[in-house]
Amino acid sequence: MTDRSLSISGVLPVFQTPYFGDGSEAIQFQTLRKELDWLFECGADGVVMAMVSEVLRLSSEERETLAVAACTAARDHNGACVISVGAESSVLAERYACHAERAGATAVMAIPPVSVAVDEAELDAYFRRILDAIGLPVIVQDASNYVGEPMTIEFQAGLMNEFGAERVMFKPEASPFGPRLSALHEATDGKAKIFEGSGGIALIDSHARGITGTMPGADLIRALVPLWQALEAGESEIAGKIHSDLEPLLSLQNTLDSYLAVEKHLLKRQGIFENELVRGPVGFRLDDETRAEIDRLFDALLETISENSA
Repeated sequence: MTDRSLSISGVLPVFQTPYFGDGSEAIQFQTLRKELDWLFECGADGVVMAMVSEVLRLSSEERETLAVAACTAARDHNGACVISVGAESSVLAERYACHAERAGATAVMAIPPVSVAVDEAELDAYFRRILDAIGLPVIVQDASNYVGEPMTIEFQAGLMNEFGAERVMFKPEASPFGPRLSALHEATDGKAKIFEGSGGIALIDSHARGITGTMPGADLIRALVPLWQALEAGESEIAGKIHSDLEPLLSLQNTLDSYLAVEKHLLKRQGIFENELVRGPVGFRLDDETRAEIDRLFDALLETISENSA
């Protein structure tokens, strides 16, 4: 059963999916649990299964098994769990949403179909089918910064204004991020619950515009938690120092596959993953120079966090 008392706010990292490196590319659930436990131990308020969890590269059965594992870990840590249910057909999105609710998710999140451009009438029917099928909050994800087409502010606000701010929430990722975030707030009379979705690169600006939380990658949890805490406490100098070292790392991630490559490298470096395997075909691989630069930037980031937590 879902704990309806859990709030969906704060730092909710999107976890990465580990695979066995024996050629089978089967999900390594023991490592997944290690990752999820580590995220909560680092201060995460919840976990999210979404695009960088490679949901589009999983079978329906794998998606559902992964969702159960994530919900179980979140429940064990009294944290929130958001499950991505976006699919290429409405019937599949409904299936994933109903399964997530049964598994104990706190909320679901959905991107529109990415293989076909649909008009707003079709998009409306797609999201309504999800909303009508379950009683959980539905986070509308505009992932058009790297897949699909942007959704209009008017369409998104219309859904929330009809179903309410507790049922419809948002993770806007279309450019320009800041102005669109503010426009969504304005179109909903400031009631919209919005999650920052830039990985953290726009977190300071987004926090100033009024957000409910952030959904970054799992690899930088040790930086994102203190950054969020500093912003919430009004400690702008500390937030600025952390963000200054975080920004160049995040700037190396501008496509879905580059996110995956960097995040899995850093998870392996921190002893969470055994390998950096991404299911193919892949569109981006780290070369030696980029890998060395990531390590250098990460070392500097850890030093800054250490200095500002003393």
